[in-house]
Formats: sequence, structure tokens, C-alpha cells
Amino acid sequence: MSHDHDDFAVEPIRGLPEVPPEGERILWQGAPSWLGLARDAFKTRWIAGYFAVMAGWSILNTGTGGAPVDWRAGVPFLVMGGIALGLLYLIALVQAKTTVYTITNRRVAMRIGAALTVTLNLPYKWVGSADLGVRKNGTGTIALDLIGSTKFSYLVCWPHVRPWYIARPQPALRSIPDAEKVAQILADAAQAHVTVSSSRVEERAAAALVAAE
Repeated sequence: MSHDHDDFAVEPIRGLPEVPPEGERILWQGAPSWLGLARDAFKTRWIAGYFAVMAGWSILNTGTGGAPVDWRAGVPFLVMGGIALGLLYLIALVQAKTTVYTITNRRVAMRIGAALTVTLNLPYKWVGSADLGVRKNGTGTIALDLIGSTKFSYLVCWPHVRPWYIARPQPALRSIPDAEKVAQILADAAQAHVTVSSSRVEERAAAALVAAE
């Protein structure tokens, strides 16, 4: 379930649109690394490489026919590349500053979006599996594969989704520090929730059996 969140409303608890119900505990809260988000979601390294290649190609082209190489030919591409990278880094910084990921003993909540702020509430019963991808520096992404008919808009949730899973978007905790530690917290919470839910089902079944007798 997702819903719009009023930017001007005061959150009772950071990252959550309302006070958690009795018995729900916050286990972890965090946000993307803005540098990691810029690299992974906005592909800043690829864009920097593109403009560097274009600048080099322009410079080399000035040396054809025996003419001397003019290094100034690459300046426009370097300037454009600098502007593009600056804007992408700024967007990544804003996204990271306005995002709050929350893991509780009952759900994963994602307050995402800069211009349009949305809060996704994902109970563990909706989560079929979680896939972890980790980089050498410890940052990583946890993608949630949802079960049932729950659907989200890829464009509305981007960049907080698993890349290229457009037909069936997977909400994702993108570029978070200490990703392995966070994944373990999530796994333990989900497993504990399943165990508790199973126990409650067994208790209800036993109670119904006793009542029937």
C-alpha cells in the first residue's frame, strides 16, 4: 500500500506518516549514500566517461591532415560534462536527504521522493524474497520481490526500485551503507514475524478445535 505524504505535515516519527501501532518496534532506519546513489542510479561514472571520450575525439580530430592538435576543441564537452555531473550529483544529494528507509518488526517502510513524497508500507506478508547486492565499500541495495497483486509505479518510485524490473517493479533500499548488516536485520525480522504469525494460526486452529469439541 502506498499513499501520498504531506510535505508540510510534522511526522510523529521521522520517516513514518503515523505513530506505529502497539507492539511495533523500529529496528533500523537509514538512507542512501548520496555518492553511491549518484554512481549506481544516475550512472555518473558512465556519463563522465562519455564526455571524456567525446572531448578526446574532438581534440584528435583537430590533428587530421597534419594540422596541430588543438586542445581547446575538447573544452565544450568538458564543460557540458561538468554541468551534467553537477546536476546529477545535486539530484542524488536531494534524493538521499529526503529519503528514509525504516525496518520494523512488522514491515519495511520507505519514505521516498523529493518533489512528490510518497510513503510505501510493505508488510512482511507481502515480501516473497529479498535480494542483496553489495559493493566492495560495503554499500549495497536490497530489492524486495513482492508477492500477490500488489503493484507500484516504476517511475514514481525510481530510483528506489531494482533497475530494469519495469513490468513488475521491486521496491529497493538503494545504496545503503553496511548493506549486509541491514540485510541481516531485515532477514531476522521477517523470519521472526513468520514464526509469530504461524504460532498465532496454530493457536487459533487449536482454539477452534477445542470449541468444536
